Amino acid sequence: MYPNHKRLVLASGNPGKLKELQNYLGPTGWRVEAKPTNLEPEETGATFAENARIKAQAVAAFLGKLTLADDSGLEVRSLESRPGVHSARYGPNDQGRINRLLAELENQTDRSARFVCALCIAGPDGSIWLETEGICEGEILTGPRGTGGFGYDPVFYLSELDKTFAQLSPQEKLQYSHRGKALSALKEQWELLFRSTPE
Repeated sequence: MYPNHKRLVLASGNPGKLKELQNYLGPTGWRVEAKPTNLEPEETGATFAENARIKAQAVAAFLGKLTLADDSGLEVRSLESRPGVHSARYGPNDQGRINRLLAELENQTDRSARFVCALCIAGPDGSIWLETEGICEGEILTGPRGTGGFGYDPVFYLSELDKTFAQLSPQEKLQYSHRGKALSALKEQWELLFRSTPE
């Protein structure tokens, strides 16, 4: 009924996201490929879920392929949830974004923050099939720690592990991260939806 339902186009040009999704979904039999670099849907949503939906529908409808979109970012309590949906545009690159964040938090005592990830799968016709969300609570350090990951990972600290995201192994990150939680929920929903569907 749904041929090739374990082949997905990722509606993102972020190589870090693509690698994490391939690492997580590869062992389950899913194949994830990047979208064309010249296909960039405009993210006009006010929430992560809205932006994930926009990207998934646009890329799926354009390519006629099953598409997975991820929209995620950092919300900092004392900054009134900024950078939020603008996380990827908070600076010219990862270091620039981190520098701006640390400068804005310089005189703040409350450094609590959370990563949010919204995932959406759209069918080849652009219809929405599944949506999930994952959240990871933490805090922002005063300086980077660790060399792994991408984005804000070097300054996002998990007290229960005494590590930043940039210090986590790939297995730890999938277990504790916002994206890992959203992917786990997505996998459960997918298996329920297609439990009786042949490959």
